[in-house]
Amino acid sequence: MSTRPSAPAPATPAPGKLPLPELREMKLRGDKIVMVTAYDAPSARLADAAGIELILVGDTAAMVMLGYESTLPVTLDEMIFLVRAVTRTARRPLVIGDLPFGSYEVSDEQAVTSAIRMVKEGGADVVKLEGAGRMASRVRAIAEANIGVMAHVGLTPQSATKLGGFKAQGRSAEAAKKLYEDALALQDAGAFAIVLEAVPAKVAARISRALDVPTVGIGAGDGTDGQVLVWHDMLGMYERRTPRFVKRYAELAGDIGEALSQYAAEVRSGVFPAEQHTYAIPVDELQKFEASLATGH
Repeated sequence: MSTRPSAPAPATPAPGKLPLPELREMKLRGDKIVMVTAYDAPSARLADAAGIELILVGDTAAMVMLGYESTLPVTLDEMIFLVRAVTRTARRPLVIGDLPFGSYEVSDEQAVTSAIRMVKEGGADVVKLEGAGRMASRVRAIAEANIGVMAHVGLTPQSATKLGGFKAQGRSAEAAKKLYEDALALQDAGAFAIVLEAVPAKVAARISRALDVPTVGIGAGDGTDGQVLVWHDMLGMYERRTPRFVKRYAELAGDIGEALSQYAAEVRSGVFPAEQHTYAIPVDELQKFEASLATGH
């Protein structure tokens, strides 16, 4: 394992928060890290209660929460709004604010400014950005600003068009070597963890072994140090096509649809609300009320 430096420590987390260095300790112990992508206060509360270590407020909110066709249109202001909702109720998990497309690509200065806003206005503990190459400079700048930053390589949705669409990356020896080198460069730049998305399992495992910092996989096999899934995907709440690496642990869209249909039918038929769903007024008070209406005072 290499001896590359870790990211500078972020500001002291709130009491009860998972300390950022604990993630590296978990990697060393072989304890798997659990991350979920969620976007609102109720989801954050449930994830916290389930013992989830990391909550990513991802730019996938563009599609699953805000109705956009891709992640590209979502703005930094919109992301900060969602991060704020999550940080209100997530007590122990580290909350990761995803920097959306257009908020960090222009310069290191833009990246640091966006990261500061995400932490200061949104309350995020740390931030995440996509890509390698010149993005390593962005990671370094943010880390030197004393903000923890998670990197993301492999399939990076913000640049999916450039990558040839939403498909697995690193499937040739040359491409796998490039991912390996990119991950090391991002670690050198100060990333505290790296997401590996849609990467062949053996390649992801080899990269994970080479790094001192934890890797979190999504469609990258079980050789990474942790896993992440999108809330709406894993709970069956997003009915569009989902990637092959998604495992659905529930089918809530169907249950919600049935509940809404039953509710609508009961309202229209007069079944709801029933007496147990209403509030009573004492008989004498009702008589006084009616009398006051009859007399006009």
